[in-house]
Amino acid sequence: MPWRGALVSFATVNSSSDDIPDTAGGPEEIIDSIAALRMFDLTDRVAIVTGASSGLGNRFARVLHASGATVVVAARRMDRLAELVDGLGERIHPVQSDLTDGEARKRLMGVTAEMGRLDILVNNAGYSGVQPAESEPLEHYQRTMDINLHAVYHLCQMAGAVMIDQGSGSIVNIASILGFVGSAPIKEASYCAAKGAVVNLTRALGAEWGRKGVRVNAIAPGWFPSEMTQEGMFDDESGLAFIESNTPMGRGGLEHELDGALLYLASDASSYVTGQTIAVDGGWLAR
Repeated sequence: MPWRGALVSFATVNSSSDDIPDTAGGPEEIIDSIAALRMFDLTDRVAIVTGASSGLGNRFARVLHASGATVVVAARRMDRLAELVDGLGERIHPVQSDLTDGEARKRLMGVTAEMGRLDILVNNAGYSGVQPAESEPLEHYQRTMDINLHAVYHLCQMAGAVMIDQGSGSIVNIASILGFVGSAPIKEASYCAAKGAVVNLTRALGAEWGRKGVRVNAIAPGWFPSEMTQEGMFDDESGLAFIESNTPMGRGGLEHELDGALLYLASDASSYVTGQTIAVDGGWLAR
């Protein structure tokens, strides 16, 4: 591993300064490489990941945990969260939470408050369903907004207050490429509306809290396999062909290809970045 190699080299260099060769790529470069890697270290940080029972949220929780964070994972399906806890062991805390319920969102923040701090919020929980705009039931539109926008705003609000008090924190909202472009021929106008609002909410909060030590950014994934996209897209021949033919890189995303963007935005590596949405989409928005 590069990190381990750098540490070994660093220890060797410091053991006997007389042995240091006077060449480019010497000890100062080694020290810099260690500092660069440490920017991504989340040891002693506390994070919340919503929608962690499956798909992208499950992966996000694992990535933050692997980087040293204590992670509070929230979802409706407690059995799925229990599996996550069994797999990771310590530093993982499950909270059953229906994010359409404001009181449930408050309870989630209450559990996190017991940790003594909050450094990272990943607003990942989402909901989608194909409905023609001209006949979409208002109840479906409302649920789409409740989960994809209203819950995001409320959790940002509560987490932001905690982070402002402690003088630091990073919020990472999970938006979508459909927050920038229409979904046609897929009929998801309400989802596009909600995710477009998340993109601009991210800008607004990033600007509002920038002087208070709180950064707010977002990731806009392209087409990645998940419970929402598997049926009708990745499991469907025509859906898969649609993704492959319209993505400049010619394929959907792989599970690990959001890890870097998440760690960048959650960690000190992005200390001068706020109000931004990073598209991880294989070039979808570049067309």
